[in-house]
Parts: sequence; structure tokens; C-alpha cells
Amino acid sequence: MALNYVAYASRSKLLRPLTSISSISVLRRPFSSATDDLLSIETSVPFTGHNIDPPSRTVETTSKELMGFFSDMVLMRRMEIAADSLYKAKLIRGFCHLYDGQEAVCVGMEAAITKKDAIITAYRDHCIFLAWRHPTRDLSLRKGGSMHFYKKDSGFYGGHGIVGAQVPLGVGVSFAQKYNKEETVTFALYGDGAANQGQLFEALNIAALWDLPSILVCENNHYGMGTAEWRAAKSPAYFKRGDYVPGLKVDGMDVLAVASLQIAKEHALKNGPLILGAPYRTRDEISGVRQERDPIERVRKLILSHEIATEKELKDIEKNVRKEVDEAIAKAKESPMPDPELWD
Repeated sequence: MALNYVAYASRSKLLRPLTSISSISVLRRPFSSATDDLLSIETSVPFTGHNIDPPSRTVETTSKELMGFFSDMVLMRRMEIAADSLYKAKLIRGFCHLYDGQEAVCVGMEAAITKKDAIITAYRDHCIFLAWRHPTRDLSLRKGGSMHFYKKDSGFYGGHGIVGAQVPLGVGVSFAQKYNKEETVTFALYGDGAANQGQLFEALNIAALWDLPSILVCENNHYGMGTAEWRAAKSPAYFKRGDYVPGLKVDGMDVLAVASLQIAKEHALKNGPLILGAPYRTRDEISGVRQERDPIERVRKLILSHEIATEKELKDIEKNVRKEVDEAIAKAKESPMPDPELWD
């Protein structure tokens, strides 16, 4: 039984000219000049900079993009809830690290960069793979399991099971980008549990020494694999970890804040590496986070308050997503197990 994930239809992205961070009063999204229904919205909390000027809180978006954010995050949430149930039913084997609750990070990041850029992440990779617009067939016919999705020709370098080990690999990809004069960047994602790894600091040193187009993204839920950050780190302000490398803290629960990170790409192309801190929940009780900080609910409220769609239309999207996920699960259950041989 080959259980896996389903991708969602892609939206086109238009690049905008490079702009210095300090000159931005309104963060313009890549499609800003090509649309008529621009909305100016403040991010939920201000950006915080370390050795770099933080950008404006005012972000430009459109009704089309907000609807796309909502659809994508609802799909990811539904898929991860389904994966959780299937894992508990022993229909998904091995490890199964879920991404629900932090969908704003990967959806916002995908909206801010292009397919020519590269991304590499840790073992919590399901939704990041989905965000990169991979078709269903690519997700359901492989042997790497939950932690090792990979598709080099689209710039997705994995899914890695060893904590922190993907960061040096990502810096290596950014070295190749600079060597080949590609004008692209690499996003290397890791969690707060990996933030104290020695290999991360070694990679950061090389990236800074050679001015590589690397963006190190710390997806911080404050608890690693269950250990509170204050028990493992003298300073949990991970975006400030590199004295000689600028850092930027964004709200990982706000998709619009993450989607504004075209500015991080601009910095990396001109000046070398940058550390990005994206905390995606607080230390409040989980129930409080769900009520007040859920990234999907924030976008739902924005859509309703700007009268972009009705409550019924949003519920219809959720209904269609449930149907899509249920059909994917049914197909997976009907499919044969893959050939156990690794090589032909």
C-alpha cells in the first residue's frame, strides 16, 4: 500500500526588481504591478532585524493570492491530519513527522521565491514538497519514505533524517549557484532542535567567508523534539546566532509575513548569507494558539473582512479538499507495494 501526498495546482509568479531592504516602505509582492485589486495589510507582528534594518509591516497582496494561500494551507492541514490517522492505524510505516500548524512558513516562502531557487529541509518535509507544486505521481511512487522526498530537477534537495545535516548540504548548493553565476539562492531549513549543532555553525562560517547566496531558515516551535529551548540554548534568539551574519525574525504563523521574504533573497544575492528566524507558535497552551494564532484562521478572517469570498465559498473549498484527500487515500490503499529492490 503506497500511501502518500497530493499536490495542488500551481499559481504563476512574476519576479520584481531588486530593492534594498532599507528603502522599502511597503513590501510589494512579485505580482504587484500586474493586478488591479491590491490590498495593503499589516503583518501580525513587526519584523525584527539583527545587523540589518527590518522591513515595513505593510505588505501588499491580492484577493487571488489570499484565496490561494487559504486553499494551499487547508490542503496541507487536511493531508497531515489524514497522515496522522493513517500512521496511527499502522498504514504508514516508519517515521511520520507532521507539519500541521506551521503551514504559513512553507506556503509563504514558496510565494516569495522562484522555481530556479533551491530548497533543502529536514525530516518534516511533506508540506514543503507539496508547496513546491509536485504532481501526485511524484509523491506516491518513491521508496524514501516520509522523511526523504527529493526532486533535484525542481530545486528540491530533500528531506533529510539526520538533525542539522542538511544545512551544510544547502550551503554546498549555494556554492554551486555562485560558482555557476546563476543569480539564485538556496533556502536551508532546520528546526530549533538543530540550532545548536556544530555543523550548522561550520556551514554558516563558510557561507559568510565566501559570501554565498544562502538563507538559513530556523522553523522554531520552541520545543525541538520535546525539549524546551530554554533548557538547550543559552540564547533562543536563533536569528542572532551569527555575529557576522545578519538575521531577520518573522512571524511563522503569518503567511503574509513569510511571503514578504523576497527581501531575504535580494540580500543573499547582493551580500551573502542571512539567518531567518520563523517561530510558528508561542508557549501558550495549544488550545489558545489554535483559537488566536492559527495561520489558516488569520487568512480566513482577512478574506472575509475584505469581502473576497463568503463563508460558504470557503467551506466549499474545505469540502473539495476533503474530497481530494479522501480520493488520494483511497488510491493509495488500492495501489501495490513498491518493488523492495533499490536497484534494477
